[in-house]
Amino acid sequence: MAIVKGERGLDPVFKALDLIDFESALVGYKKVLIKVNFITTMTWDTGATTDPIVVEAIIQRLKKLPVEINVVESDATMTNADKAFEATGMAEMCKKYDVKCLNLRHVEDKVKIQIPNGDCLKDITVPRIITESAVISAAKMKTHMSTKVTLGMKNMFGMLPDKLKFKYHAKGISKVVVDINTVIKPVVTVIDGFVAMEGKGPTDGTPVKMDLIIAGKDVVATDATGARVMGIDPHEISHIRTASEKGLGNIDNIEIVGERLEDVKRVFKRS
Repeated sequence: MAIVKGERGLDPVFKALDLIDFESALVGYKKVLIKVNFITTMTWDTGATTDPIVVEAIIQRLKKLPVEINVVESDATMTNADKAFEATGMAEMCKKYDVKCLNLRHVEDKVKIQIPNGDCLKDITVPRIITESAVISAAKMKTHMSTKVTLGMKNMFGMLPDKLKFKYHAKGISKVVVDINTVIKPVVTVIDGFVAMEGKGPTDGTPVKMDLIIAGKDVVATDATGARVMGIDPHEISHIRTASEKGLGNIDNIEIVGERLEDVKRVFKRS
C-alpha cells in the first residue's frame, strides 16, 4: 500500500504507482480499463469526481506498456456519462493521448457472469471487454450517505451498464458492491485524494483539500487504508468488512509505504 502526499500534479501519482510496482499487476493483459467516478458532471475540485490529472498520470505510465487503454464509466440514474466526460475535462485530456472514453451502457457486446456465493446477486451482465481487461479503479475519496465511504470497491458499482441503478440499491447496495468485486475486482486501485469530500457525499458534501494519493493492488486493503485516513474504522463499513471476510483482500495487517497513516489522517464529517 502506498500513501503519497503532494500538491495536485502528475508526480504524486507516478510515485504511488511506482511504490506498489503496479506493472506487475498487469502482466498478461493486453487491455486496460481505467474506471473513473462520474456520478455527476461536477468537476474534480468539488471533491465529487475523479481528477483528470490522476488519470493522465496513469495513462502516461500505461503508454510505456503494450496495452490498449480505455477510460470507462456508465450512465447512472441522474447522470449521463458522456456529458460527464466532457464537463469534467476528462474527454479533452484523453483525446490528447488518443485514449477512448467509453460509456459502458452503449457497448453492445455483453456477457453474463455468474457470481459464486453472491449475497444478493446470482449474476451480472456486463460488456465483454470488462472480462478481457485489467481494471484500474481510479476512485475518489468521499463519504457516502448509504455506504459510509465510496472508494475503490464502491467505484466498481459503475461497471454495471444499467442506467436505472436504483434497483440495486433496493437489494442492499453494500451487498451488491461485494458481489460485483467478487467477479470484477480491480488489479490496481488509485484513490484520488487531491480534493476529497466529507459530509453529504457522494455529491452534496464539502470539498476537503488533502493532497493525497493512495494506491494498492489489493482493493480491500486500499479501501481500508483510505477509510482510516478519513478517520473511519473500516470494520464499520459493511462492504469492506464483508469483502475481507470473503477473502477478497486484507482489512488489517497492511504494509504501508510512503507517508505514515498517522501523519495524513483527518477525521471526515459524515452525513
